Amino acid sequence: MGGMAEFGILLSQIKNMNIAVAQSGGPTCAINASLAGVYSAAGQIKDIDKIYGVLNGIEGILKNEMVDLSEKITSDVSYQLLLRTPSAVLGSCRRKLPDHKVESEIYEKITEILRKRDVGMFFYIGGNDSMDTVAKYSAYLRDKKIDDIKMIGIPKTIDNDLCETDHSPGYGSAAKYVAASVQEITRDSNVYSIPSVTVIETMGRHAGWLAAAACCIRANGESAPHLVYLPETTFSIESFLSDVKNEMKKHRAVIVVVSEGVKTAEGKFAAEEYQSGQKDVFGHSYLSGIGKFLEKLVAAEIGCKVRSIELNVMQRCSSHIASLEDIKSSEAIGMAAVKAGLSGKSGCMMTFVRESDMPYSYRIDTVDAAKAANSEKFFPREWINEAGNNVLAPAYDYIMPLIQGELHAIMKNGMPLNFVI
Repeated sequence: MGGMAEFGILLSQIKNMNIAVAQSGGPTCAINASLAGVYSAAGQIKDIDKIYGVLNGIEGILKNEMVDLSEKITSDVSYQLLLRTPSAVLGSCRRKLPDHKVESEIYEKITEILRKRDVGMFFYIGGNDSMDTVAKYSAYLRDKKIDDIKMIGIPKTIDNDLCETDHSPGYGSAAKYVAASVQEITRDSNVYSIPSVTVIETMGRHAGWLAAAACCIRANGESAPHLVYLPETTFSIESFLSDVKNEMKKHRAVIVVVSEGVKTAEGKFAAEEYQSGQKDVFGHSYLSGIGKFLEKLVAAEIGCKVRSIELNVMQRCSSHIASLEDIKSSEAIGMAAVKAGLSGKSGCMMTFVRESDMPYSYRIDTVDAAKAANSEKFFPREWINEAGNNVLAPAYDYIMPLIQGELHAIMKNGMPLNFVI
């Protein structure tokens, strides 16, 4: 793992302390790699004693539910398993903190518990809403002039919609899964001689990064996906049916990829009648159903063989085809977060800054967490064709470096082993 000389840190200036790390929001294939990175870097600092893993995000802090990670990550084998395990091994939550100026008791309790555990740095791995937690607690620390606790956000989300960073840890592996799945579905769809349409639904409430990733299979000579619909453009049922009919003139098996969150010109989700209408604590609608909606539409209006496939949570929990680049960079940003905390930074989110596509290179920096909280980065409209039914070449240039390489599973009894706390 190397020494901390690379961090440029004067060890004599570091006071004895413990650190805590938590995971929040939707899990990914790479969130545990960032946890591993924090553990690896902190473990090299002799003046950092305990490295606590907080169970179930901010809720675990409030319940004082933590584990000593050194008792769980006991060997290089367990560390390697952690890198390869999908989902959030510490558990997660979706809890929205109140404004500390209106309701300060919860912040006082968090601070009290962290101090009782002698926690000097608190790392929070999560997406847009998790950065809201980082920003709010950091603002409380600043207002109360509390400088013995640092809080740093580490990004993650398969949706890739976090602002202020080139990409989000977890996206590369999810993109690779989507592309590989679309390629396999394309193979399956081409076995019959009769015309068919297959609609593949991906996650993506307001941003189309996951659906766009299907374009990566064209690098291997595929013509599919023939149609791609993203939330960044207006979805029209009439245009969709016309697009499908046009593609059926060119391809026996038409492959359509669509984001769950596509909307009509009226601003309504296109599959609203198939959705529950319920929302989470951050006000986000629970979405799904566009695939089934379009399947029934094609069956009624075109009458050919048609099926829909919802990739669902497999996009974020399928580690068997994880991107090595994604896992390595997720581990690296976790390590860099420790460096940032030791240098005195707080209230920030770690970020990737892309320096080159080919060869791919990046550097890791920080940004005020408030800039990333509760905001979304959309798929660039200029990367979508004029008709709004496919993506253009710049999308490949951006996505392809993020899906490179494989991290082979550690197997037992014919199945991958996972790290479990």
